[in-house]
Amino acid sequence: MPRRKGAPEVNAGSMADIAFLLLIFFLVTTTIETDAGLDRMLPPFEPPNEEPPIIKQKNIFTVSINRNGQLLVEDQLMEIEDLREAATKFLENGADGSCDYCKGRKDPASSDNPVKAIISLKNDRETKYSTYITVQNELVGAYNDLRNREAQRLYGRDFTEMEADYLNPETPSNVRDDLKDKVKRIQEMFPQKLSEAETSTN
Repeated sequence: MPRRKGAPEVNAGSMADIAFLLLIFFLVTTTIETDAGLDRMLPPFEPPNEEPPIIKQKNIFTVSINRNGQLLVEDQLMEIEDLREAATKFLENGADGSCDYCKGRKDPASSDNPVKAIISLKNDRETKYSTYITVQNELVGAYNDLRNREAQRLYGRDFTEMEADYLNPETPSNVRDDLKDKVKRIQEMFPQKLSEAETSTN
C-alpha cells in the first residue's frame, strides 16, 4: 500500500514579522485624542498678610446649578438659554458711569463697571458634566459677545478671531506684534472674572 503523507503544515516562520509590521502600522496611523480642558488663568499669589479686597455684593453675579440641572441666577430660577443675555446685561451695566463704551441700563443695584464685575459660579457635586460645560460656555460667551462688539467697533474684526491669530504659533511675528496690544486692550475693557465657588452637596 502507498504510504500516507503527513498533514500539511503552515509555515509560521514569517508570522512574527507580519505581526510586528501590523503593530508598527497601527501605532503610526492611530490618533489619540486628548481633552483640552477649560482655559482658565489662575489668580496671582497674594501674601497671606494682605487683606483681601472688599467687593460690593452688587458687583457679584451669582449663578448656582443644583443636582437636577436647574439654574438659580441672582436668587431667581432661569433657563440656560437666557443666561448669556442676563450675564451680558450685568457685565456692561455701568452703574458708576465710568464706562463710556458700556450700553447697559446703569442700574444702581447692579455692577458698577466691567472691571469690578465678577461672575460667581457654584454647582452641586451631582451636577451633570454636560450641564456644567453648557453653563460655562454661556458665561464665557457673554464675555466674547461684548469683546467682539468692541473689537468690531475699534478694529473691524471679532476679538475671538484676533485672539486665535495671536495665539497661533504659525502667525508671522509682525502680525502677532500688531495683534498683541489690540487683544490686550479689548481684554482690559471686559476682563474675564469668572469665579468658581466650592461645590456643595445640597
